[in-house]
Amino acid sequence: MHRNPALKAIRIALFVVIGCIVFGFLVKSLWNVLMPPIFGWHTITYWQALGLLLLSKILFGGFHRHGGGGGRSLWRNRMKERWDHMTPEEREKFRKGMRCGRAPWASEQASQTQEASHI
Repeated sequence: MHRNPALKAIRIALFVVIGCIVFGFLVKSLWNVLMPPIFGWHTITYWQALGLLLLSKILFGGFHRHGGGGGRSLWRNRMKERWDHMTPEEREKFRKGMRCGRAPWASEQASQTQEASHI
């Protein structure tokens, strides 16, 4: 059973619009109830609240996905599964490959002398 992609896009757009309206009014209401009495700041309009919400999302939240088990946790789970199936020799080879043949704490000078000794 395939769903119509246009219908799905319309639903997503509708949820985004409704979410913007609801969160915009929520930010406006909270700001106008809390900020003027506490700090003596001016009240804001709906559009200013929406701009404030967008600015805070950019500065503090980003636009990444949440949940769904994707991203970093999915990568970590795959790597753990691969690591568990590796032999000790494969693990050591992997470690050396990740360090480019040098210890992670080695200084730049130590890595240069190590390279010079191999020449």
